Amino acid sequence: MPDRLPERKPVPVLGLELAARQELAARPPGPRPRPYPPRGGHPQPAVAPAPVAAPGPAGLTSGRRALMLAVCCMSLFMVGLDNTIVNVGLPTIGRELHAGVSGLQWTVASYTIALAALLMFAGALADRIGRRTIFQVGLSLFTLGSWLCSLAPGLGWLIGFRILQGVGGSMLNPAALGIITNTFTGRAERARAIGVWDGVFGLSMALGPVLGGVLVGTVGWRGIFWANIPVGLAAVSLTALFVPDSRAPRARRADPVGQFVIIVMLGSLAYAIIEGPALGWRSPEIFGFFALATAALAVLLAYEPRRAEPVVDLRFFRSVPFAGANLSAVCAIAAMAGFLFLSTLYLQDVRGLSALQAGLTILPMPVVMALCAPLAGRMVAKRGPRIPLIIAGAAMTISSAALSRLTGATEHLYLIVTYSMFGIGAGMVSSPITNGVMSGVPKTQAGMASGMNSASRQLGQSLGVAIVGSVLAASIRGSMQDGFVRAAHAGWWILAGCGYAVLLLGLLCTTRWARATAARLGEGDPVPEPRPAHLR
Repeated sequence: MPDRLPERKPVPVLGLELAARQELAARPPGPRPRPYPPRGGHPQPAVAPAPVAAPGPAGLTSGRRALMLAVCCMSLFMVGLDNTIVNVGLPTIGRELHAGVSGLQWTVASYTIALAALLMFAGALADRIGRRTIFQVGLSLFTLGSWLCSLAPGLGWLIGFRILQGVGGSMLNPAALGIITNTFTGRAERARAIGVWDGVFGLSMALGPVLGGVLVGTVGWRGIFWANIPVGLAAVSLTALFVPDSRAPRARRADPVGQFVIIVMLGSLAYAIIEGPALGWRSPEIFGFFALATAALAVLLAYEPRRAEPVVDLRFFRSVPFAGANLSAVCAIAAMAGFLFLSTLYLQDVRGLSALQAGLTILPMPVVMALCAPLAGRMVAKRGPRIPLIIAGAAMTISSAALSRLTGATEHLYLIVTYSMFGIGAGMVSSPITNGVMSGVPKTQAGMASGMNSASRQLGQSLGVAIVGSVLAASIRGSMQDGFVRAAHAGWWILAGCGYAVLLLGLLCTTRWARATAARLGEGDPVPEPRPAHLR
């Protein structure tokens, strides 16, 4: 195997071709300055370049770049807000629509599965049609899906409209994260921008429980979807004003076979996990869906490497930082999704709290998360991702293990402390994961890498709710109020195992050997090493 992988034809991502045109336009007319004197003569005076009024990549001013970052963060804010608001409303949705645990799981998983399955396709579509165009279409579909969810007459309709939300959401994060990555090109600058991005996600999660509690308590569960509508409409308008459009001069070819296989794999796996407790883990139907998911994975692994432009470029997983960051994303987001799912059911169905009281009780977790996310970005910029990943994994492991000791009368101080500790882990994990994904591959493939990163996060959310919910449904005896505490014991330990996996991956994927595997891909940014003590 050669030391360096052959580069496939690069796909311009998120405005790089526009940047090149603007850079050429900014050059002054006339002869270019010569870096050395002509042979046999005296040095010629260099032609002073004309002052460039717009510093930064693509000739953008700092103010314009800040506006672009703000617009990108608005889409993330809307998606993050939707996650926590829907979780707070799950108990009320279950009572009013007569949905059991599996119905509540599908309310969450239908959205995340659609989002994860279509992320890569949406990225390729943006290259062909135009990134700003697809971003605006995604915002519009997400906003429309939110409005339709608020009108759903039954559980089946709600799940269908949640799928529409997922289709719209699949068009948002890859484009937004790619814009940030290519607008803020310096390593430290990019890490700080990603820290802001993650901080906005934490802020949306912090507002979600309280806003969801207020809406559920005043206008009912349908009101939780209304919060997305004004944010989505504002984001569509601001995108048209401040985000330049771009498209690839040679768009990637469509990969319908690979896309179909991914949908089959994720859908069948989710169905088998969610419906397993009700139909029986040994039933022919569940066994068949597990077998279908396994066969789809085998087809994907055999088919994709043969394509010149695959929907999932499996070469990237030879980079240990990239593969480890994606696996860490699955584990960390699975832990977060499982935490929110179990916590909302515990507080409302076991403790008897209202939706607003439950939201206020969960609030320490997203508040601490929002505070820690920018701090993690600065730590990654200065020292690399190892320390934030270790802190994140340890905090998630300890807090989840502590939550396994919950009873029906656990003191609120205990909840505040454990929820805050989980917030530390959730806030510390996102920046090093994102940085690891984007640093472990060539910059020319930033669009595909960001799509894989987003897909890994959504896969983690789907698996977290599906696995924890299925363990809960299989173990519960009697009513939710009487049997939840004992049935959720195994679920909390599953979340602790996810946190411990993040810790181990943080240790493994930041070694010198791991960085060498990323360097063999060609252009991956090396992860910064701490300076020796005598040089600090």
